[in-house]
This record gives sequence, structure tokens and C-alpha cells, in this order.
Amino acid sequence: MLNRMEMVRIFCTAAEAGSFREAATRLGISPQGVTRAIQALEAELGESLFHRNTRQVSITAFGQDYAKDARSALEHFDTLFRSHRMEPELSGRVGITAPHAIGRRFLIPFLQPLAAAHPDLQFDLRLEDQMTDAVESHIDIGIRVGVIRDRRYVARALAPVPFYVVGSPALIEQKTIPRSLDALAQLPLSVLIDQKNGRPWPWLFADGQTFTPRQPALICDDPDTELEATLAGMCFGQIPAYLAEPHLRSGKLVSVLADLAPATWDLFIYRPQQGPVSKRVRLVYDHLKQAFSNPELFPQGLEA
Repeated sequence: MLNRMEMVRIFCTAAEAGSFREAATRLGISPQGVTRAIQALEAELGESLFHRNTRQVSITAFGQDYAKDARSALEHFDTLFRSHRMEPELSGRVGITAPHAIGRRFLIPFLQPLAAAHPDLQFDLRLEDQMTDAVESHIDIGIRVGVIRDRRYVARALAPVPFYVVGSPALIEQKTIPRSLDALAQLPLSVLIDQKNGRPWPWLFADGQTFTPRQPALICDDPDTELEATLAGMCFGQIPAYLAEPHLRSGKLVSVLADLAPATWDLFIYRPQQGPVSKRVRLVYDHLKQAFSNPELFPQGLEA
């Protein structure tokens, strides 16, 4: 069943074309489809729109008057539709989630050029270290490190994230440079708590080895606090590249046990699968995808 707007559009095309066959060609449908639409519209209106015989059709006086009003209505409808499909889509809310450490350091610098170019965009940032429920929190775009197995999301890996065991020069001078996991276990270490389940994150090493400090010098549930404690010389920590790399370059931190470094994780950008993607969300998604893929903007590990 055709809706009324489709019937009116087919009628206007037939009135302009002068024949059902020509109208069918312009619309890319069959002549029978045009005939059925005209008949259905005539039944709705209770009036004949065309005179028909075996050779030709001609529009009725009623049809001519109706065509004027119908064209005006279609033009108004198309204008209204275009006004909500084009530039206004570059305004409005875009919901973004990311881990705290990434959101604090990178999202604002990355989004600032978009905010300047499109002042009607509204960025709604939700910083959480766990996966955010995209439906409940109205999230359009997410950033995560690790693995995304939820099939409700379309995810794309953007950058590798190495992990370093690091300590301050002062702590290393006071203690020693560990050469093995056994030697590392004897040093003051940090433990990061998983906020979701309250359990400690194990330290990761090459060949799938894991290590959980038995008597850590620091226990906390915030990566930034762990980094600050490591910089202050309280402990050694296992820190992701996007947090550690600036301090490694400046000499405030020193990497140890590099030969036991674990396989890199991935930084992902993701969005919900359901529904079409608006122009404003696509604009922000593509912009963040490019920014997080750029090693000059987002640290992905020290150069060899």
C-alpha cells in the first residue's frame, strides 16, 4: 500500500509527463504501478484525475486544479525535509564517553577545532573507566582501551597501546634497576584496583605472564593517582604509553624490564549499531578517529 504522499508525488509526475508510461520511466517504476497509484488517489478524493481511453490519458479540470495544490504541498514538504537534513545536523548534542585519563588529556584538545568550526555543536562528555551503557547514557561515540566484545557496538581499533614498567630516577637510584620479575617483586610497587569489581589489575608481561604485587606500596583505583605516585618516587608502576610517554621523554620516569614488555592493547573508537548516523555524529566520529590514529597527537609508544 502506498502512502498518500507517494500517491500525490506519482500523480504530479504523471500530470507533468502527460502519460502514465512516461511517468513510470521518470520514477523508475512500472506503468501498472502508476495506474494503481492514480486509481488509489482518485478513490481517496472521490474524483477522476484523468480521462482515459485505449490510446491516451488526459488530465481532468479537477486534476489540473488539484495538481497546483499538490505541487505546492510537495515543495513545502521537500523544503521542510531538507531543512532538517542539511546544515542543522551540524548542530545539537553529541554524547561521548572515554576513560578518565584519556578524556582529561585528549578529548578537549581534540574537540576544540570542531567547537570553533561548528559553534552549534554540543559535546556531552561522560568519563568512565568502565564500558558505558550507550542507550541509557545516550552515548553516540565511545573511546576504550582493551577489547570490545559487545555486539551492540561497531568498534574500530585506532592505535596500539604499549605498557611500561616505570620508576622515577630518584627511586631507581635509591633502590636498584630490577632485572627479573623476582627482583621486581622486592621493590615498592603500585596496584590499580578495577572500579567495577574491586579486584586488583594484574601486571602483564611477555608470553602471557602475569604478576600481582603481594605487599604493594600503593593501592588506588585511579590511573592518574598511580601515575602521580610513580612520578613522586613512591613506587614503580605499570603505566600505559599515553600516560607514561611524555614523562619518559622528559626523563622524569625511566622504563625497566623492557625485554619483558607485554603485547600491546588496542585503543578503540566505537558507536552503537542501531539506527542511522547523523552528520554531526559522523563529523565528530571521523575527527576523533583521525586524531587518535595520529601518533603526533596521541602517544603510541616510544620510537625504537
